[in-house]
Amino acid sequence: QVQLVESGGGLVQAGGSLRLSCAASGRIFSKIAMGWFRQAPGKEREFVAAINWNGATTHYADSVKGRFTISRDNAKNTVYLQMNSLKPEDTAVYYCALDTGHYYSSSTSDNGHDYDYWGQGTQVTVSA
Repeated sequence: QVQLVESGGGLVQAGGSLRLSCAASGRIFSKIAMGWFRQAPGKEREFVAAINWNGATTHYADSVKGRFTISRDNAKNTVYLQMNSLKPEDTAVYYCALDTGHYYSSSTSDNGHDYDYWGQGTQVTVSA
C-alpha cells in the first residue's frame, strides 16, 4: 500500500513563495510518475504539474508555467513543488498523486483519472 503525505502549505502574501513536499512510502516511488493537482473552493480539481520517474520530463499547466517547478528526490521518496510569484488565484488545497501507469516512462499525464494514489492535501492561501 502506498501512502502520500504532503506538507509545506500555509499563508503567504501575493508575490511570495512556498515549497510543498510530498513524502511517499513504498519502493515503487522511484519507478513511476508523480503529479500535483489543486482544488479551490467551488471549483473542479485541476492539474498543476507532473514529473516522470527520473525527473527528465516535466509538464505544467499554463497557469503556473514559469512560476512553479516540480522536482523529485528518489533517494528520499519525495516530490517537491516550488511555487514562486504566488497569486491569490493560486489559493487551493494542493494534492500530490502517484501514477503507476507511467512506470519507467518518459511521459506523464495531466488527467487526474490516471493517478492511483492521492495524499490528504495541504492548504495554500495567498493573500492579496
